[in-house]
Amino acid sequence: YAGIAKKMAVKWEEMANEGNHYRLAFDRENTWSQKYNMIWDKMWNLNLFPNNVIDKEVSYYLTKQNPYGLPLDSRKEYTKSDWIMWIAAMSPDLETFKKFTDPLYKYINETTSRVPISDWH
Repeated sequence: YAGIAKKMAVKWEEMANEGNHYRLAFDRENTWSQKYNMIWDKMWNLNLFPNNVIDKEVSYYLTKQNPYGLPLDSRKEYTKSDWIMWIAAMSPDLETFKKFTDPLYKYINETTSRVPISDWH
């Protein structure tokens, strides 16, 4: 199964590659999305994704940050706090980690929502 998964990850990288990031969908040029589930590749040391895919995505996400966090994708401005935390956990260092968590903290601290720390904002 590991061999099959690795081949699929290589194929995904080829088909989704947009140069400095990876597409939301294979047929959607100039799009992007949080690839939050790649956290498991990093946490479990599976090494499925080649060519520093995770590092490339994390670097690109830093260019897409909003005051209250990273949007889910290129279609809308809303986000999910749990997904942001998974992205933050893929960061290569504490400084980058904080670049994802600080806007989330700002949201939590400044929101007027009556829902305590909503996962969707």
